[in-house]
Amino acid sequence: MKVLVTGGAGYIGSHAVRALTRRGHQVRIYDNLSTGHRFLAGSNDLVVGDLSDSAKLAPALRGIDAVMHFAASCYVGESVKDPREYFRNNVESGLNFVNHVLDAGIRTFIQSSTCATYGLPTVVPIREDTPRQPVNPYGSSKLFFENALEAYATAYGLRYVAFRYFNASGADESGEIGELHDPETHLIPKALQAATGIIPELEIFGSDYPTPDGTCIRDYIHVNDLAEAHALGLEYLAAGGASTSLNLGTGTGNSVNEVIAACERISGRKVPRRMGPRRPGDPPALVADASKAQKTMRWKAARGLNEIVATAWKWHEKSQAEALEGRP
Repeated sequence: MKVLVTGGAGYIGSHAVRALTRRGHQVRIYDNLSTGHRFLAGSNDLVVGDLSDSAKLAPALRGIDAVMHFAASCYVGESVKDPREYFRNNVESGLNFVNHVLDAGIRTFIQSSTCATYGLPTVVPIREDTPRQPVNPYGSSKLFFENALEAYATAYGLRYVAFRYFNASGADESGEIGELHDPETHLIPKALQAATGIIPELEIFGSDYPTPDGTCIRDYIHVNDLAEAHALGLEYLAAGGASTSLNLGTGTGNSVNEVIAACERISGRKVPRRMGPRRPGDPPALVADASKAQKTMRWKAARGLNEIVATAWKWHEKSQAEALEGRP
């Protein structure tokens, strides 16, 4: 199949592109490079454009059989400060994109969604039938788009899988691509930055949660496990599978302190840290029940926390070596 991947020069999108090419699919990347990086696109066909740019979208979709949609704004704190931008990008531009997809005659759609659509769940692990009650504009914008896909499936015959991620982490085992955000907000790369002196210390947000060690528990899933799920989702739809929404996680939670300990063990360096206050809206624990994905498309996360941190550390060392050499 020929697949258009929006946001394919970003973190998760670039790993999905590799998963697709490994399985014999042709890929065209559509990315405005506002947060993505040209080198992450590799040698793949890259169209630089925004989702709101109809003049670029229409020709980019010619000859395409299916789409994977990763392009979105994705920081909770930023969404609270600037909800206008989040609804513009994730909803307004996203709808423009899916409308062009329909107009191009494409009916196979893989959506990058999030566990933020659930808000503050009362039961953990979280199942797909848990009420979706987001508590921030990021989660609300993603829920809006999921609702749009449901409506489009009923009205226009669009067939989709919406993947609700938990905490995407790690890097490709080759060390060639990985997590590269500016500024970096995710725990594992920030812990490794603190371990190597790039930042002076890691701030931990809250130490008084009702968890065994007082820090938040999250379900960390390797980015390549996510990427492989997207390729399987595409093949599930191609085989006639019905539209659905699926959690992607390991089903195992790790606390912030446990993640830091893994970073110290694998890097061989101490992570300087300080305790800060809780962030508003952070639930004590977010862990996936991903059994539906296993039943639906025979997918299960294959990598655990040690593999996640080891690949992140390999990517971190490579990136720092290249930075010292003055390479991009």
